[in-house]
Amino acid sequence: MVNSEYERRIAARFATFDQDGNGYIDRADFSAAAKALLAEFGTAARSDKGQALYGGAEAFWQGMAGIADRDGDQRITREEFVTGAVKRLRDTPDRFAEIARPFLHAALDVADADGDGAATVEDAARVLTVLGVERDTARSVAAALDADGDGKVGEAEIVPAFARYFTVPE
Repeated sequence: MVNSEYERRIAARFATFDQDGNGYIDRADFSAAAKALLAEFGTAARSDKGQALYGGAEAFWQGMAGIADRDGDQRITREEFVTGAVKRLRDTPDRFAEIARPFLHAALDVADADGDGAATVEDAARVLTVLGVERDTARSVAAALDADGDGKVGEAEIVPAFARYFTVPE
């Protein structure tokens, strides 16, 4: 039997994906996340970075739909997320990291003001906040992602952390 703490964590993860709060995850949620990130960082949608972010969002959606959309209606309900995605992601966290990688790479690129391949801790926190993480939590999470203390968060740090967060243990 699934315990209430596990259910609470699953609900939080589902809410992170359900950007518009309509009760299911769909392509529009991934597009909305990309649009919000571009707006936050003043990046044009038609720029190379903007196109890469939208492409990453679409790839992420396709991967999630392939894992969780059991009835093929192009949306993932909370039940599908809990019974399908979470279990499959927990069983294969590396697959989830690979599904998320194009989006995360592009999001970091948008947040990378100096083009060195990593975002500052502050900009990583901005990304997290735009994606629905509470501001104070986003700051502490971004700081924790900076494992080497260089003030930067790169793909090698964020992709595994993202996978760990969403591959919820019971």
